[in-house]
Amino acid sequence: MNQFIGTYECKIDDKGRLKVPSSLVKQMASFTDETFVVKRSVFQECLEVYPPSAWEKVTAKINKLNRFIKKNADFIRLFTAGVKMVEFDNAGRIQISKDLIQFANLKKEIVITSAGELFEIWDKESYEKVIYSSDIDFASLAEDVMGSINSEEDVS
Repeated sequence: MNQFIGTYECKIDDKGRLKVPSSLVKQMASFTDETFVVKRSVFQECLEVYPPSAWEKVTAKINKLNRFIKKNADFIRLFTAGVKMVEFDNAGRIQISKDLIQFANLKKEIVITSAGELFEIWDKESYEKVIYSSDIDFASLAEDVMGSINSEEDVS
């Protein structure tokens, strides 16, 4: 399974084009497709970028939901709102649509950060507020989330 690694600072231009750092482009080369899926994050004001294989895993779960249950249909609609397919241009840029720029409150300074098999696009100021927030006790969070994992077999 391919994983993204790293955090990168970059810029987005007035037309919504984001120049992806070359070291991240090299990681993306391990995916067979040049098309990626960009969507709004569920929990944060940022964007998530999925390679096709990771997006297929997500949509496989969503497609199992019964759309005749209202909360499922509402969830699917909200989860997929604003989803876009993006490709790299010859200059190594991706085009971010205006609705997604507004959702993530993207300004000039951007942070791209790895999140396992996807990566996130943040406005730099928003990213720093979340990362350096004193509201989150990372040690307690790590213990709650990862503390029950006792062996490598449990991790996969």
